[in-house]
Amino acid sequence: MTILLDTDICVSLLRGNQAIIKHRKKYADQVAVSFMTVAELYYGAEKSANPTKNKMVVEQFLLTVHVINSNQAIMKRFGYLKSSLENYGTPLNDADLFIAATALETCDLLVTGNTKHFNRIGELKLDNWIQ
Repeated sequence: MTILLDTDICVSLLRGNQAIIKHRKKYADQVAVSFMTVAELYYGAEKSANPTKNKMVVEQFLLTVHVINSNQAIMKRFGYLKSSLENYGTPLNDADLFIAATALETCDLLVTGNTKHFNRIGELKLDNWIQ
């Protein structure tokens, strides 16, 4: 089983949320992050009060997870999801769509605190470690 961690879960991990750290330890070798989450983590570090320190924290974290890079299947799924959600009048931002597409194409489960956003994608299996 491969578990994709959404950006909010990664941020909570980096901030020392003990409940999420406990979950993470249970699935040590099964967790991954999307290329989009990597970008969001670096963005957060850059806009923080201490970019140098926080970029190092992000880089150390990334050594502990598998990073799933973009590929044609993920891009194709992204296009389908974006079009479908727009047609239903329930669009999501591109970052969330890239994460959802990555989860659907390469993982068994997406762990997120933003279940309200991702519930729009019926076939996506979700878990919330923040609750």
